[in-house]
Amino acid sequence: MAAESPLAFHHRSEVVLPVEPERLFAHLDDHRRLSSHMEKPSLMTAGASMRIDTDAGHGQAVGSVIRMSGRVLGVRLGLEEVVTEHAPPHRKVWETVGEPALLVIGAYRMGFSIEPFTGGSRLVVFIDYALPGRGLARLLGALVGRYYAAWCTRRMAEDARAAFPGPIRGPAPRDP
Repeated sequence: MAAESPLAFHHRSEVVLPVEPERLFAHLDDHRRLSSHMEKPSLMTAGASMRIDTDAGHGQAVGSVIRMSGRVLGVRLGLEEVVTEHAPPHRKVWETVGEPALLVIGAYRMGFSIEPFTGGSRLVVFIDYALPGRGLARLLGALVGRYYAAWCTRRMAEDARAAFPGPIRGPAPRDP
């Protein structure tokens, strides 16, 4: 990540799921599954999709590399991420390497944490990000970057909920 672009913006989505932390972590540790929302055209991606490629570590070990590439509105997009924390079944973090070629967010650190909760697990998906470095992308980032970040963390949390549906027994979670 570029040292000159502090990650000044943050978003997180939280969900409680009826699944033990070990199973939830194993499900989310498949980076292609976790980021599958990026491979499908949607309004938030302006109808574009990104291709996801991983190295031999499959994004499942510290130092493992994940690459995404695609086009939106004729503009080539791409990024490289590296896994910086991998602590099953509790936490995984990855971050961009260099300046990503994206339209509404710049460098970022993203991840999830899982903690046991009565009847299941509490999942928090988070992103810390910077605006793109310059030009039209910086303006777009200032206008819609927060919506994109919220959509991304929310999609990951909702996809996990869809994979593990069912009621939670016990008290509702509290925000920290």
